[in-house]
Amino acid sequence: MKKLSIYSFSFLLVLCFNQSCSDFLAEDPIADVSAASYYTTAQGLEDAVKATYAASKTYFGVERGFTMNSFGTDIYRAGSDGSHKGIGFYDGRLSPSESYFRDTWRDFYRGINQANAVINRSQSIEGLDPDVTNSRIAEVRFLRGMYYFILVQTYGDVHISLDETEGVEIEANRTAMSDIYSQAIIPDLEFAAANLPDEQSEFGRATKPAAEFLLAKVHMRRAYTNGSGDAADAERLMSNVINNYNFALLPDFSDLWVLGNEQNSEIIFSIQNNKAQVDEGLDGNGNRGHLYFLMEYDKFPGMTRDVANGRPWKRFRPTNYFLDLFSDNRDVDARYDKTFKHEWFANVAGTFNNVQTFGINTKSVTYEIGDRAIFIPGPGQDAEWTDDRQAEADFWVITRDEYTEKLFPTMNKWIDDTRPNRQHTQGQRDMIYMRLADAYLIRAEARMMQGNMQGAAEDLNVVRARGAWPGMEEANSITAADVNIDLILDDRAKELVGEGHRWNDLVRTGKLIERVRMHNDDAAPNIQDFHVRRPIPQDQIDRTVGGYAQNPGYPGS
Repeated sequence: MKKLSIYSFSFLLVLCFNQSCSDFLAEDPIADVSAASYYTTAQGLEDAVKATYAASKTYFGVERGFTMNSFGTDIYRAGSDGSHKGIGFYDGRLSPSESYFRDTWRDFYRGINQANAVINRSQSIEGLDPDVTNSRIAEVRFLRGMYYFILVQTYGDVHISLDETEGVEIEANRTAMSDIYSQAIIPDLEFAAANLPDEQSEFGRATKPAAEFLLAKVHMRRAYTNGSGDAADAERLMSNVINNYNFALLPDFSDLWVLGNEQNSEIIFSIQNNKAQVDEGLDGNGNRGHLYFLMEYDKFPGMTRDVANGRPWKRFRPTNYFLDLFSDNRDVDARYDKTFKHEWFANVAGTFNNVQTFGINTKSVTYEIGDRAIFIPGPGQDAEWTDDRQAEADFWVITRDEYTEKLFPTMNKWIDDTRPNRQHTQGQRDMIYMRLADAYLIRAEARMMQGNMQGAAEDLNVVRARGAWPGMEEANSITAADVNIDLILDDRAKELVGEGHRWNDLVRTGKLIERVRMHNDDAAPNIQDFHVRRPIPQDQIDRTVGGYAQNPGYPGS
């Protein structure tokens, strides 16, 4: 099955909304033609639809998306490096001028206007099969619904426009989230579900089950405001995704992260990356998740930075709370061992005398290539490594009392050892946005909200069974009496860590403030109730006639 090539079409003319458009409009459209003439051709429509996917590339799989969705939660806090730390600390640096909030707003409104342009101009195309036109419109309505959903999750009440913007506008509305759900997100996703095929010839295009999956998440989000009716809709839609297509959980959790296995039976929708394009620099984004969750291994004797171990940007380190989720049953639940790296092997041979690294023991060691150089026992096993045992080892052992902003368990879901060199930041992995395990977890949440604890437990146990070591499936199961929202959030953390869901999971369930205060030492002193919304970007406020209302709690509100 071919992959959808997104980047090659991302420079098509896209008209902008409420911003300075000078550098964006300076891009040359394909064949030096205008949207008015090109988008109204059959080939122009195809390219315009593909260009609508491009708005996802600057958010999913790059530092901005990982920062906004992993940082400042109950499971990830700050590493030593990087900017944008205010997002994790919820301090004065988390402001309307933060570039990540500005760029997220800008890029998704560009994508929305691109979708509006496709819908508008598709009406003028002659000689194209109506079924093809309808399917392409369904794709961009899926994307428009997805982009609006991300915007309302991030900012709350925002601008809505379902018509193409031509030129620069300096007026904007601020529409209630409830209206954006009812006027844009739900109608778009319902149209997409009704008109998209079950499968596409190009992997990465939107499909009917992807639309149903996203619509279920929308209803689950609304259920915490509207009640069990939306929860019932979420259950119905996820049941359809689970039961009526050809999706299946992979037998081994590790197989999800095998490079080259992106088109597996568990993936419902993912953001596409192309190895040739990211290696050659044609795509400046790619999947950069391999950078952000790594400790500074390359400062230890016997180690130097290489492609296989990754380029350690040290952005995010796991909280003790998250690690403790595995402490008591790591011999039952395999997901810690299949998510985190435990040992590093020397890639520099030599003798290193009386070396103290990061204040952890002083050793004299001799390494051949391939000898163990660093070992992290991890949760539930640190106690086995007493000070004496660490001192006697001919490698460095890092236990919890030695974790710092630079030394911590390293997540390896996104490691990409196919990069052309050790400095290359773009990776080839697709960014998974929807997979079947998440469908089970969302359905469990919907069932719990309706009082069906047995059904919720059954769904959780499906995911837990796959996550268990062979023969430990029963030991890793729970009962209906165990089910509550905290258990579900813990299960979501163990299954979906690093996949870009956590901040929204906590906001959706009303648990962000409580859990961050309990489990994130960086953010606990600063986080306030209003932090469940990001600030409206200052650019939007400055460029709107009469200004634009700021979210409560932020400067200018």
